[in-house]
Amino acid sequence: MTVLFVSDIHLSSQRPDIVRAFLDFLATKATEADKLYILGDLFEAWIGDDDPSSLASDVKTALKALSNTGVNVFIQHGNRDFTLGKRFLSETNAQLISDEYILEYNQTTALLMHGDSLCTDDVDYQRFRKKSRHPFYLWFLTHLPLRMRQRVAAKWRRQSQQANRNKPSEIMDVNAEAVASVIDKYQVRFLVHGHTHRPFYHTEEGFQRIVLGDWNDEAWCLTLDETGFNLESWKIL
Repeated sequence: MTVLFVSDIHLSSQRPDIVRAFLDFLATKATEADKLYILGDLFEAWIGDDDPSSLASDVKTALKALSNTGVNVFIQHGNRDFTLGKRFLSETNAQLISDEYILEYNQTTALLMHGDSLCTDDVDYQRFRKKSRHPFYLWFLTHLPLRMRQRVAAKWRRQSQQANRNKPSEIMDVNAEAVASVIDKYQVRFLVHGHTHRPFYHTEEGFQRIVLGDWNDEAWCLTLDETGFNLESWKIL
């Protein structure tokens, strides 16, 4: 059995090269796997399951086609697509997994996360995250008129870009104590996450933390099979 993990694809009509690369990935490499885990930020911004764009339609069609081949598709909320809901899941045959999800494969047990909740030094973002994940806030946001949601999403992107430029880089990385806390909570030897856009194998005392890369100039994918984990990338043309 082969399991694939990706995150932070940030699909957007502004980056058709990334869209093409991801759709090609779903039609080729992903079909050879048994399971595909998308660990958050599939989209640069998701305005709601009623998104009428061709981008949303193409991605839904491709994910459903992959699922129809027998590949199990799992999706985790990220910080940019936390409004992905039941309609999207139904139209793609994908399954939503929790923010802290335990994967068991042969003798390997791994904790899967998007990773944003581990960046506890970014206090402003953590406040926003707590507010934005509240059920009432989510209900209110997803019931706004479509055009208003589009303006809100555009505003969030601008604010996020500006805020990130002004923050020290270490603030936007994971906090060591937060990582140690979830490892202790779940007693796992592997933690797989994205969000920070800093792909790397971190070998800590008693566990390994594997960080997925974002899709920008390169596409990133983590494979888990009988030989273990393998993180690879390839150029996006």
